[in-house]
Amino acid sequence: MRVLGIDPGLTRCGLGVVDGVAGRPLTAVAFDVVRTDPAADLGDRLVRIEAEVCRWIELHQPGAVAVERVFSQHNVKTVMGTAQAAGVAIAAATRAGIPVALHTPSEVKAAVTGSGRADKRQVTAVVTRLLKLAEKPSTPDAADALALAMCHIWRGGAQSRLQAAVGFHQTVATR
Repeated sequence: MRVLGIDPGLTRCGLGVVDGVAGRPLTAVAFDVVRTDPAADLGDRLVRIEAEVCRWIELHQPGAVAVERVFSQHNVKTVMGTAQAAGVAIAAATRAGIPVALHTPSEVKAAVTGSGRADKRQVTAVVTRLLKLAEKPSTPDAADALALAMCHIWRGGAQSRLQAAVGFHQTVATR
């Protein structure tokens, strides 16, 4: 499975593509950060993020897109920008016919590091080690995007096994 992870942000939007299946080593395909000028027009910034997400979808052909679920923050301006960037990313993936999943920050941290309270430095270190990257991602946003993709692959594998088990038990019960 190939997953595009998106760590939404209006100034820095992390993108990361990971290949693999649950239970096997994962491979980083690409990762980067889309940057927009905080002084630029909001619409122009969102169009830039959308264009990059669309370009990555076309270039990397993911089977799923994992986006960080926006949660309430004390800084309303920050949460608004994050939500707007997430909305643009979700719309781009949906328009391309790619399933979108939302994962909370604590869910991603727990999946990748074992602790839902891990800090950005810890997430970056574990992502770098597990994906066997030559060097750590240049920003926490890129590391978070890779972590989102990893979380989705691992949780998706568990979800598939759970659905198969439920289907098996339902089939046995109806005989």
